[in-house]
Amino acid sequence: MKATGIVRRIDDLGRVVVPKEIRRTLRIREGDPLEIFTDRQGEIILKKYSPIGELSQFAGQYAESLAQTTGNLVCITDRDHVVAVAGNGKKEFDGKPISKQMENIIENREDRVASKEDDAFVKVTLDDAGEFHSQAIATIICEGDAIGAVVLYNKDDKRSMGDTERKLAVTAAGFLGKQMEQ
Repeated sequence: MKATGIVRRIDDLGRVVVPKEIRRTLRIREGDPLEIFTDRQGEIILKKYSPIGELSQFAGQYAESLAQTTGNLVCITDRDHVVAVAGNGKKEFDGKPISKQMENIIENREDRVASKEDDAFVKVTLDDAGEFHSQAIATIICEGDAIGAVVLYNKDDKRSMGDTERKLAVTAAGFLGKQMEQ
């Protein structure tokens, strides 16, 4: 654990303010759920809670099945990171933080299909090398909240994605959202 040197007092309602600098660094937004852990030394640990992280093993299996069926790279994200990935290029995306553009797509609950030449094309992760030529993105909605996205990513510049891939991504996102509600 890393000390920050910041000390905060508990108010009369039992609240502690997490400083803005720490929230910004850890990408914690207003309304984000935090999971609380304690240890034997009396430490309290706050961890950003990812509802889709609960399904990471299932999401991984689903991504694997989708990647095998479509021949595309499949990424499943929460609002901050890629939580599951399958297909060719998997190592470049696994566990990486998502780009600001991707965050905005999730925040705005967008579904889209785009080619590299389009303005709508986005990098999925912060360090996305830009090797892919087309994408289909669908936002995962659970109990009315946008919690992540399903991304189909294609390297083949001769084969662009269309309505079929968009519907496939939307179906996958809908299915994962329903799984979270159970």
